[in-house]
Amino acid sequence: MQVEQFLENSAQQRPDKVAVVCGGQRLTFAQVDQAANRLANGLIAAGVRRGDRVAVYLENTIETVVGIFATLKAGGVFMVINPTTKADKLSFILNNSRAAALLTDVRRSPMLQTIAGRTPHTELVVFTGPSDPGAALQGKRLLRYDELTAETTDFGKPLNRSIDIDLAALIYTSGSTGTPKGVMLTHLNIVAAATSITTYLENVADDVILDVLPLSFDYGLYQVLMAFKVGATIVLERSFAFPHAVLETVVSEGITGLPIVPTISAILLQLDLSKYDLSRLRYVTNTAAALPTAHILELRRRLPHARIYSMYGLTECKRVSYLPPDQIDVRPTSVGRGMPNEEVYLVDPDGQRLMHGVGELVIRGSNVMKGYWELPEETERVLRPGALPGERVLYSGDLFRMDEEGYLYFLGRKDDIIKTRGEKVSPREVENVLYEIAAVADAAVVGVPDPVLGQALKAVLTVKPGATLTERSVLSHCAERLENFMVPKIVEFRSSMPKTSSGKIDKKTLHETVTSAPLQG
Repeated sequence: MQVEQFLENSAQQRPDKVAVVCGGQRLTFAQVDQAANRLANGLIAAGVRRGDRVAVYLENTIETVVGIFATLKAGGVFMVINPTTKADKLSFILNNSRAAALLTDVRRSPMLQTIAGRTPHTELVVFTGPSDPGAALQGKRLLRYDELTAETTDFGKPLNRSIDIDLAALIYTSGSTGTPKGVMLTHLNIVAAATSITTYLENVADDVILDVLPLSFDYGLYQVLMAFKVGATIVLERSFAFPHAVLETVVSEGITGLPIVPTISAILLQLDLSKYDLSRLRYVTNTAAALPTAHILELRRRLPHARIYSMYGLTECKRVSYLPPDQIDVRPTSVGRGMPNEEVYLVDPDGQRLMHGVGELVIRGSNVMKGYWELPEETERVLRPGALPGERVLYSGDLFRMDEEGYLYFLGRKDDIIKTRGEKVSPREVENVLYEIAAVADAAVVGVPDPVLGQALKAVLTVKPGATLTERSVLSHCAERLENFMVPKIVEFRSSMPKTSSGKIDKKTLHETVTSAPLQG
């Protein structure tokens, strides 16, 4: 099975059912399928071929959803890029993936002007939006989304020879080297993960799922994919910045499924939820950082009719485990056991399997990625031989405790990657940006415990003699160059840094001495 069949099957079985709601737009499955067919044919006519990568650089919009499925229908590989990604990183991703096409908003054309000459592989740019892109982009062919998807361009479903072992998606995530790495997901990977998750969530066509998470975040992306798989309705919001408006949408749309992260639960629990009719809400899911126990207990009290699923996942395999709702009161700090059609276990430092205790989590299943895009050494490091001849299993890099009943408890990362707001952040990538500031002598980024974020990013800096630097200027510099989730929340200035004998910053000692300061913003 291929991922685009999620849409095609639902369009055939429920053509007139609302598939996606966004702002004032409501499209049925048949309308989304037709728009995706038209865009796919337009991409093919413009030169996109089987296996080509297509970048979707948009907010949570209907055009994003259509772009994903159109790319798949054209036999391509979709890449949803965080809409807060800045020019340099966008250029890196387009070049690293050798993306053939870019789907984006016309308002981004001034920024694209700055990188047009640096992205030679991306010859096609498709613009959404009501206005003209203005000046031409160097070496690019410019097309309009609304023209490609107009009814007059309907040539039906394009011929697609993809099979389930072909790549369907590239998801870029932080790497320990400081440069993003592309997680390669096949159709089989995505179908397997979506099938397992919709099985334990008991998703059905009557579900109406709210998605306030960016579709560049796999947790947000899969809400769309899983809804289309079962014929449910997805309601897209661009963020949770206006919680009262979002809750009014929950009521008016009859939301049954609510995926959240700890930052959202913290906001929800500051509100008087009794003012809203949330009686149709069937389940609440959480992944990324674990929900604080206090949040779980309070959500249970305020939403006694809703099931709460605490989960754990990795971009490299989408989902790993879930805690059945009937266990949430018994073991609220656990992220559960492996999901259907998957095997998880712990190993000691020698790679020997543990029945319980503390070790690195290993995942075995058809949801495990194909590897990292053109990074064979990185791939070999995490995809290692399993117990059976010829198989490869995923070493997560995460340390867990497993109790005697097989329930998992997250302890931390083995490497220096920081998990914050559900995203992986490479300290080196943030440090590189900090070193661009002329006044900075030394820079180090560490994660400090945070009850909502899991870990908060803390920048520790020393300043060159005679130079001055403020916290505000540091944060402003980072906000201009990094995605929102990579901007430090805390800045600490020091007169000196702990150093190793070779003169490098001693991160281990820094971790031991760093103290949490009040969060900014």
